[in-house]
Amino acid sequence: MGNDLDVVGVIERLWRYPIKSTGGERLHRVDVDERGLAGDRLFAVRDAQGKFGSGKNTRRFRRMDGLLHLGSRYPRGASGPDPGAPELLDPAGRAVADPTAYLRAHLGRDDVELAREGDVSHFDQLPLSVLTTATLDWIRREVPGVPVDERRFRPNILVRTPPGTPPFVEDEWIGSEAVVGDTLRIEFLRSSERCVMTNQAQRDLPHSPLILRAIARGHGNRLDALARIALPGTARAGDRVVLVRERPRPTRLNRYRAGNRRKRELEPLSEHGARRMTSPTF
Repeated sequence: MGNDLDVVGVIERLWRYPIKSTGGERLHRVDVDERGLAGDRLFAVRDAQGKFGSGKNTRRFRRMDGLLHLGSRYPRGASGPDPGAPELLDPAGRAVADPTAYLRAHLGRDDVELAREGDVSHFDQLPLSVLTTATLDWIRREVPGVPVDERRFRPNILVRTPPGTPPFVEDEWIGSEAVVGDTLRIEFLRSSERCVMTNQAQRDLPHSPLILRAIARGHGNRLDALARIALPGTARAGDRVVLVRERPRPTRLNRYRAGNRRKRELEPLSEHGARRMTSPTF
């Protein structure tokens, strides 16, 4: 079985979120393994019931308003497999001395703490979210006057696509693999269903319900392409994203048709200008 290679864009920006549901950090390069970007969502705010702070309520997550006003980063932008403990940043971008104490005061709860991932995953679904500039530009056109950038959608990779690329091109990647840079290989499996976290205010982005409405109206409330890591590697800003499309395996009938077409091309013309007809043989 052969493969067709299709360069769909280049990495415009890389994002990692050391503490789940807080603002992330922009990276120039990062190691990527089976779990995703090194250190991504490795920490979370956990309450006494073992639920993690999020923008929604589910079996594993508890909505904790205010987390998006905070930020997180690893010291010196560590990009290796073990980046250590992250810093929690206040709304002004300053690192706090005691993250758990600060979170309790900020959230008005005395039952929360900053916790490293254990047996229960901090990811909503899959470890990697990929969004394109084509889709982001469509959202901007749908909600003029509302500040929109990729931080509202919290992707790990923003791919700059060529001019003329249609919005939601990510849908076409589902079921395919892509090579990112030199060695990293990912497999696109599905898209994300968006929630109210998309509308919430964060630092310099105001609250707006128009964004989620536009996505619901224009694309059934789904946005991005979620992927698993097929082969670990390193991702860098500027890396090409090359889609690997498998060519279908030829069937016996298709092989016969292709062979018969080739045979007709090689047959001499009759005196009337027509090909001599031959009987098919399986």
